[in-house]
Amino acid sequence: MRTACFALLLSSALLPAQEVVAPTPERTGEPRGANSGDYNIVQDWELGYRFRSVDGNLGKYRSDVNFGNGVRLLSSRLLLRSRDGKGHWFDEFSLFTQGLGNDPYESATLRLSRNRLYRYDAAWRSSQYYNPALAISGGQHALDTTRRLQDHDFTLFPQSKIKFFAGFSRASQDGPALATVNLFDGARGDEFPLFANVHRWQNELRVGNELVLLGMKINWMQAWEFYREDSPLALAAPSAGANPSDRTTLASYSAKDPIQGLTPSFRLNLFRERGEHWAFNGRFTYSAGRRDYAFDESAVGVDRFGGARNLQTLVSGNARRPVTTGAATLSLFPHPRFTLTNHTAFHSTRMEGDSLYQQLINGSLDSAVIHFQYLGIRLITNSTDGAFQWTPWLLLRGGYQFSQREVQSVQQTEIDGYPAGQRSSQENRLHTGVLGFRLQPVKTLTLAADGEVGRQDRPFYPTSSKDYQGFSARARWKSGPWQLSAMTRTSANFNTASLFTHSARIRQVTTDGSWNPRSWTSLDAGYAMLHSASATGIAYFMPAFVQGDQSVFVSNLHTAHLGWRVTLRERVDLYAGFITSRDTGAGGGARPTVLPALAPVQGFPMDYDAPLARISVKLHTRLRWNAGYQFYRYREDLLPTQNYRAHTGYTSVLWTF
Repeated sequence: MRTACFALLLSSALLPAQEVVAPTPERTGEPRGANSGDYNIVQDWELGYRFRSVDGNLGKYRSDVNFGNGVRLLSSRLLLRSRDGKGHWFDEFSLFTQGLGNDPYESATLRLSRNRLYRYDAAWRSSQYYNPALAISGGQHALDTTRRLQDHDFTLFPQSKIKFFAGFSRASQDGPALATVNLFDGARGDEFPLFANVHRWQNELRVGNELVLLGMKINWMQAWEFYREDSPLALAAPSAGANPSDRTTLASYSAKDPIQGLTPSFRLNLFRERGEHWAFNGRFTYSAGRRDYAFDESAVGVDRFGGARNLQTLVSGNARRPVTTGAATLSLFPHPRFTLTNHTAFHSTRMEGDSLYQQLINGSLDSAVIHFQYLGIRLITNSTDGAFQWTPWLLLRGGYQFSQREVQSVQQTEIDGYPAGQRSSQENRLHTGVLGFRLQPVKTLTLAADGEVGRQDRPFYPTSSKDYQGFSARARWKSGPWQLSAMTRTSANFNTASLFTHSARIRQVTTDGSWNPRSWTSLDAGYAMLHSASATGIAYFMPAFVQGDQSVFVSNLHTAHLGWRVTLRERVDLYAGFITSRDTGAGGGARPTVLPALAPVQGFPMDYDAPLARISVKLHTRLRWNAGYQFYRYREDLLPTQNYRAHTGYTSVLWTF
């Protein structure tokens, strides 16, 4: 449901509202730089030292924050600009970096351009991703990888009516990881820890063009995306497994699962605006993905009866996934106070492929299974929205949307030469209505409200949106140095299927305010409350078959932030802030369940606090000294072993020349 997803995203956006400790946002003042030939050169460097001290779960801290000790180039900037706009090779060169020198999050951006001839943009990012998994995994699941992303875009004739584009992007992930495998007797077997060497990469090449033809702007792009993953698994040493008291042991194990694919794609955008009366925008995309894979597993050990086991599993196959999308938007402006927009979209996805499964147990062929699967999804959507400016202080808007989705599937299996197949299809329709207004009774106050109601027949999953509604209201007031805003949003979804019943409710309230009485001081604060609750029917064996139970989740998340900035004599800048989050979970109101073990996991109460302070002193027109400190405290009730307290900080010198 669109309203529910938006509520979750808006609530999470409040968490990073507080400023980071480093690098400093202060500047020494924009100097004139140094002239060299036809160019003016400006650069600044913030070099400093980070420190940290962690008490508690270091792995959880690394998965949340991950800043460590050491010297860093916290930020840098280099600008070269042509003095007359007619440079010989380029008119602008800019390079910005952040966190270089082993920060967990590093980045660099580059731009090189010459007026009316070309523009080149490059971006590079590196992120150290550490995930020790939950404490209940016993340390047998973990991930310690580095993700690197880079983008290169070149534009020829950027200011002309005919442009040409070329680009290249690469994303990779490398590093060690831990996983587990279950052998040899299915659910009655044992779990064994494995080491994985993660290696994934994806490259994309693209070319395109933009031109104006018969008053219409045409933009197209052809791309080729290459993907490969090769992360072998291996047993470091003979293992008795997670349960050393049973007979199941593993002497050796190896598994290779290489995957590679190619996805060529084409994108076309059309735009035309006819005076002040209408505008048209059209988009079309097509991609033809193809992927090949192979899985080769070899295991030697002893089963639960003490018998020797020699297992080899071979799986290979291919997959094809063509995707076609198209959309057209027509906007009409029959009157300066009235706007009418119609949007039609089409989406088609087909997934099909073959796979061969073979398993050798102690040298004999256990089975040979050939699978063919097909899944086709087609979605057609049409929506009409209108907005009418009734008076200068009142705007009314409304709309209607209709969607039709059809799903077809084919499952065909051949076991040792005996075929069996099944075909199925399903169709559903969604009707959605939207109504809202924006009101400005006085110049300093703006009010707005929106409502949405949707009804869908035959939803595909028990948790899909069926009968849902949402409502939101916003207010904004600004007068002199004061600015206040508030928002409330509620949404609910109820879905009844033949076997299960699902319901979900979300309620959200946010408030933000700022006070800027003088140019040398400002204060900002905010509060957000997000309540979400869902109940979904489940059935399971424990050990007998249980029906009529529910999976319940309740969250009551409260988040607040406060920040104060002061500048003393235009030389010393001070900032102090605080952010806190509290999730009270079910709040003591856990619903009864058939299985008592489910009651503690109906909510996940947690506390998180992160105060910070920063000082920046202007020592010279081109020199600043900076220092900062931030404290982190994380605590949760369900898994106290996750808790930690961390002290982090930095000191640096910012030099501009």
